[in-house]
Amino acid sequence: MGRVDCPCGSLERYDACCGRLHRRQAEAETAEELMRSRYAAYAVGDLDHVFRTWHPRTRPDTIEPDPTLTWTGLTVLNVLAGGTGEDAGEVEFEAAYERAGRPGRRRERSRFERRRGRWVYVDGVLS
Repeated sequence: MGRVDCPCGSLERYDACCGRLHRRQAEAETAEELMRSRYAAYAVGDLDHVFRTWHPRTRPDTIEPDPTLTWTGLTVLNVLAGGTGEDAGEVEFEAAYERAGRPGRRRERSRFERRRGRWVYVDGVLS
């Protein structure tokens, strides 16, 4: 993928940022890094990464793409926990999107757990 900037909002190239997680060349070191990689996966259409990083207890049976939705930006609002030495994390973010030519925003406080040494998304509360 030739993207210059990663969709997660970092100033890094996609391949050096979330792309390496999507390709399974690395694992997220923090809950925030996993959350950013999941957003980027939605943005580039890598739903396998989204599914693979969802806690098996809470993930849906399948994840279907929404061709009417384009993710346009991510803002991390608060990282409450989920550093390298922790086993649980919470990250609050706002994701911008466009659907049928209309802008929208999704604000969520997501919960994460470290499972077998890997961060996974558990669930989130919309606000």
